[in-house]
Amino acid sequence: MRTSILALTACLLATPAFAKSKDAVVVPLKTSTGQDAGTATFKQVKTKLTIKLDLKNLPIGDHAVHIHAKPACDAPDFKSAGGHFNPAGKQHGLMNPMGHHNGDLPQNITIGEQHTGTATFKVDYLSLDPASPNSILANGGTSIMVHEKADDMKTDPTGNAGNRIACGVITAPTP
Repeated sequence: MRTSILALTACLLATPAFAKSKDAVVVPLKTSTGQDAGTATFKQVKTKLTIKLDLKNLPIGDHAVHIHAKPACDAPDFKSAGGHFNPAGKQHGLMNPMGHHNGDLPQNITIGEQHTGTATFKVDYLSLDPASPNSILANGGTSIMVHEKADDMKTDPTGNAGNRIACGVITAPTP
């Protein structure tokens, strides 16, 4: 009996938490002072990854949002997150003819007068599948970053997006 329980436990641990399309990874974001900055929800449906942002307590205006290479958000500057997630070694910006970082998202987010903003991105160049070369969960995970300014979508390496103002660590959910 004990052996079958151990086998069942091992099987459950080996099954990815996001295997079903209804499953999502929800990531809380914090500002550099530790204030709640909202959430990012990641959901894989076939080849598309949907990223839904519900942000708050951020400065009014347009802000870049990127996926960064490391699963770390050490305040106050969030430099521990490393550069943009870029497994293919491309340059920055969706308008860059040399190709773009996988961490480049298709638009900026606008934070309104209530210091809140929402956006939804659907991309086919990121994945929750750890076996994918574009997985944001492989190798311990990544992070999602909000920058102080808008991304110009072309300037390498950061899109002139300025300082990092909010961050969340993206890791696989524990079963």
